[in-house]
Amino acid sequence: MKKLHYAAMIACMTLTGASAFAQPLTGASDQDVMTVLKDSFAPVGEVSLDRLEQSPEQKACSDMAATGQAIPKDVMEKLLKQAMASVKPPTDKQFLGDWKVGEKIAQSGVGLQFSDKPGVVSGGNCYACHQMTKSEIAFGNIGPSLLHYGKNRGNSVQMLEYTWNKIYNSHAYTACSNMPRFGSAGILTEQQIKDVMALLFDPASPVNNE
Repeated sequence: MKKLHYAAMIACMTLTGASAFAQPLTGASDQDVMTVLKDSFAPVGEVSLDRLEQSPEQKACSDMAATGQAIPKDVMEKLLKQAMASVKPPTDKQFLGDWKVGEKIAQSGVGLQFSDKPGVVSGGNCYACHQMTKSEIAFGNIGPSLLHYGKNRGNSVQMLEYTWNKIYNSHAYTACSNMPRFGSAGILTEQQIKDVMALLFDPASPVNNE
């Protein structure tokens, strides 16, 4: 049994109080683990069990992590291509929206949770992993600081496209990235991504003028 999948199962069992599975399930398959996981949760509101299903890229990353070995170059290139293929550019070719709305999205951690009311608009929860402004002192450091993002990088078409792609599906540039796939996973809408983009690039945004 793959160690990573087994660890995930044990963690879920611990959280849900399913002590009957405290002992190792020797020889259990991936499908066995998935069955146990799905039996441990129930769909609530807009949160369905399909969120337990891994994307092809996530599955490949889990498989390699279970071996304890680095991902081979050819596998890495395949994963990057698959992720990039999922990226959809803005339909009107305009990358930037309203940075003020983008700031609210970056601050919000609601959406796609069992405790959310049906129809609630998802947030990006960007501050959970990144510093973005000087005025906000509560931020995570899992990801790099984004302070002065547009000011330091400029707003060339290439930079806009790179940032859009990174937000849409972070696996397009870093296979097995921990960053959420905001576009391809349906977390944020196209307009929401535009607003977050404006937060990063607009000169008037606190990201760039503080």
